[in-house]
Parts: sequence; structure tokens; C-alpha cells
Amino acid sequence: MRTHYDFAQMKGERNPYIKQLKQPITIRLDTASVAYFKSLAAEMGMPYQNLINLYLRDCALNRRRLQIKWAP
Repeated sequence: MRTHYDFAQMKGERNPYIKQLKQPITIRLDTASVAYFKSLAAEMGMPYQNLINLYLRDCALNRRRLQIKWAP
């Protein structure tokens, strides 16, 4: 195995499926929720956007529904 590799001449190809993997969106979240996910993500050593995505994906896969009880 070489001790040094020269990637300057390498012809890289972009992933043709990248647009199908994730969709950029704009979402408004309250400050407390963002702070919670940022602190949790810092403990886990990952970006907070990825953590929110994982949480939402888990909710979707397990078909979790939010139960809201409005006060009269």
C-alpha cells in the first residue's frame, strides 16, 4: 500500500441520486425546541439537523401521532 495517494488527477462523479436523498425545506421551530435538539446533538456528537431528521423519520416509520388535548 502506498504511503501517499494523489487525488488531483482523479475524475470524480457526483452522486446522481443526491436530490432524492434529502429535500431542503424551511420550517419555523420555537427557540426552546431548537435549543433542546442542539444540546442533545452536542452530547451525541452530531449535527442537530441530522438529529431532528432522525427523530422525524422514526416518528414516520412507527406512525406515531401527536395527541393534543386543547383546554376549554
